[in-house]
Amino acid sequence: MSQSDQEKKRITVEINKRSYTIVGHEEPHHIRMVSSLVDQKMREIHEANPSLDTAKLAVLTAVNTMNEYMKLKEECTELMNYIEKKEKEDRG
Repeated sequence: MSQSDQEKKRITVEINKRSYTIVGHEEPHHIRMVSSLVDQKMREIHEANPSLDTAKLAVLTAVNTMNEYMKLKEECTELMNYIEKKEKEDRG
């Protein structure tokens, strides 16, 4: 077994009433938090669309999550540009 395989952590989480074993380098509390957010988002979408099957529910969850991610990334970029601009003004 390689050293990087030894550093990987395994944790079992429950998402949408199913157990999943997640393997990765992140700390268990981080994996639990991410899994909890995915589960929460799936429940929200399921409440609004109770007839969705698991596959459609998972795809809508992924689309909604990526939409939120892209908005946050854009906001972060805008803030970084603003900070950079302010720093240049302060130096100049």
